[in-house]
Amino acid sequence: MIKQFAFLSVIGMATLMAAPARAQMPDPIETRQAGQDLLASAFGGIRAVAAAKGDVKTLEQPAKAMARWMRQFPAQFPKGSETGHDSKATPAVWTDMAGFQKSAADFADASDKLAVLAKAGDAEGVANQIKVVGDGCGSCHRLYRAR
Repeated sequence: MIKQFAFLSVIGMATLMAAPARAQMPDPIETRQAGQDLLASAFGGIRAVAAAKGDVKTLEQPAKAMARWMRQFPAQFPKGSETGHDSKATPAVWTDMAGFQKSAADFADASDKLAVLAKAGDAEGVANQIKVVGDGCGSCHRLYRAR
């Protein structure tokens, strides 16, 4: 009897301790929206520096951050996060997850290339790669984001 009580007490405590952890899990929709806001800001800054003929070497870190985010981005679309928080994700994200993941990976690769060009101080290469990255945004949004 004492062993059963001890066992049930341990299970009960574990359940109570886990409850706050579950309650504090980040909302994937909020996370992906915040991440996309930060990505848009970083990319806007990159475009502004390039347009102003500024020091493109300063663009290496923001470009790396964009690539890093996009490698994590598909994980923010678990089943059950299709609606809510004014999500603009289309059903294609979940029905074509492989395509969505490829699109995000392509964007990340394009952003990595942008970082390499920025680090080298290649202003012309950066300008050309900004177009490639922008096209990556558009192609993903056409399929996976509602207007």
